[in-house]
Amino acid sequence: MTVGVFDSGLGGLTVLEAVAKRLPQVDFVYLGDNAHAPYGVRSADDIFDLTCRGVERLWAEGCDLVILACNTASAAALKRMQETWIPADKRVLGVFVPMIEALTERKWGDNTPPREVAVKHVALFATPATVATRAFQRELAFRAIGVDVEAQPCGGVVDAIEAGDETLAEALVKSHVEALKRRMPHPEAAILGCTHYPLMQAAFQKALGPEVKVYSQPALVASSLDDYLKRRPEFLGAGSVSKFLTTGDPESVSVHATQFLRHGVRFEAA
Repeated sequence: MTVGVFDSGLGGLTVLEAVAKRLPQVDFVYLGDNAHAPYGVRSADDIFDLTCRGVERLWAEGCDLVILACNTASAAALKRMQETWIPADKRVLGVFVPMIEALTERKWGDNTPPREVAVKHVALFATPATVATRAFQRELAFRAIGVDVEAQPCGGVVDAIEAGDETLAEALVKSHVEALKRRMPHPEAAILGCTHYPLMQAAFQKALGPEVKVYSQPALVASSLDDYLKRRPEFLGAGSVSKFLTTGDPESVSVHATQFLRHGVRFEAA
């Protein structure tokens, strides 16, 4: 029983850790497209093509269900993939859904008209490409009214994390939070709209202040996937081995992944 997890680089490992802990009976194949990371500065067509290529590779590993553990791919490619490309016997799910469920306190299948929710001022931190799509605001508007979203493109943060430069990543987080707070001085909630950012959650929380609730994706995605597989067990694929694949250099990616997660990870060439 295998599920695929796709990301542009190492960020999706935060999601993989959470879903593997939640679903220990399931095997996962992780694919990082490190050769083409980061996606956050690429065009929508480029992101679509690279994401489709990655998902096809995971299908070849026996993963009928693939999680796009990449907000940029979820924002820029997923809707087009679902409408034009994914066959009926496969599923590709994004990571926006569980976040919006948590923020609006309603299930994705709840198709009642949008209503007011408790949180009125939301800060969104994401890659430049994710911010440019306005996908988060669009999906949120289907479910909630009266919510002011201020989005901050966080250039450089993913690169710093992928390079293992925590000092630079923390400095960039502080700078981006300060830039957002000049436009929205008192956010009530903050969305970490990139799966790399949970590694910097303490830095985001410190810069935002203790009164701001910070929503991070891995645990929310794990809970949502558990619920999905209970309802749709037929999408557990035929693969039976957990593995880590990369389009980049396996040795280099393994070293960075080990730094990233603070335990050993061994990647193979995709």
